[in-house]
Amino acid sequence: MLAKAGAAVAVGYDPLVASTTAAPKTLDLTVHDAARNRDLPIRIYLPTNAAPVPVVLFSHGLGGNREGSKFLGEHWAARGYVAVFLQHPGSDDSVWKGKPAAELMPAMNRAASLENFKLRVADVPAVLDQLEIWNADKAHPLAGRMNLKKVGMSGHSFGAVTAEAVSGEMFPLGGQKFTEARITAAIAFSPSSPKAGSAAKAFGSVKIPWLLMTGTKDVAPIGKEDVKSRLAVYPNLKGAPKYEVVLNNAEHSAFTDRALPGDKEPRNPNHHRVILALSMAFWDAYLKGDVAAKAWLDGNGPRTVLEAEDAWQAVGK
Repeated sequence: MLAKAGAAVAVGYDPLVASTTAAPKTLDLTVHDAARNRDLPIRIYLPTNAAPVPVVLFSHGLGGNREGSKFLGEHWAARGYVAVFLQHPGSDDSVWKGKPAAELMPAMNRAASLENFKLRVADVPAVLDQLEIWNADKAHPLAGRMNLKKVGMSGHSFGAVTAEAVSGEMFPLGGQKFTEARITAAIAFSPSSPKAGSAAKAFGSVKIPWLLMTGTKDVAPIGKEDVKSRLAVYPNLKGAPKYEVVLNNAEHSAFTDRALPGDKEPRNPNHHRVILALSMAFWDAYLKGDVAAKAWLDGNGPRTVLEAEDAWQAVGK
């Protein structure tokens, strides 16, 4: 049933107001995964509060890097989260940098591979393992800063595929072998359904809250994902809180810092406002247990930031 909440509970809650006027600090580090001899660059946005706080991971899309989508990292950190932005070698900006224009699309298509998918999903536990080590190391800048019992996972495009895989998606072969048990809640920006097998089997056993964000024109040039594939995720999530926003006229780039090649629509500045508000309320509700955030999310809060033609649906608990 559709979740309902008394409006009075959410009075005074505003997910767009930063909890501090000081800008979050950034920390660039490298995680070395010795088991795979793989180095993972990460960028960490740190809140001003030194007390242990929940951690949110973000996985970039194909051809991106740890520096992208900083509007998310800055806002999440300003609201009291340690935001960790992963960079995935092999499907990051090394795919296209320095290549002639004629080679760009073939290189990007090659990088959208099963091999890189497997590398990405293994990057997530490798980073979490290292964060646990740093959190316990009294000499490290991250010592005692993180509550790693409350971890959010997110990503855009190929990063959304990554986030879905480690957050409970079932695969035709091997079941949920990629699920990372330390993840508490997940957000997929431009989600997608599996190319093999059914969406019902893929998403029916997800056990943690998911928030999905897409647009009516959210089509990626790589991977041939269409809007139908993105919209098939939500109805097949069963047994856990779920939320979905479909932004009117939003293209694939709506969830990034800037326009992408091939964009046809002018960027709507309210889209980023919606993305920040909904993601923040979701993290507050499910990582911090904020009752007012949950009431805002399950009640009329989203409609205060959405435009009339944006679609929103929610099933909370």
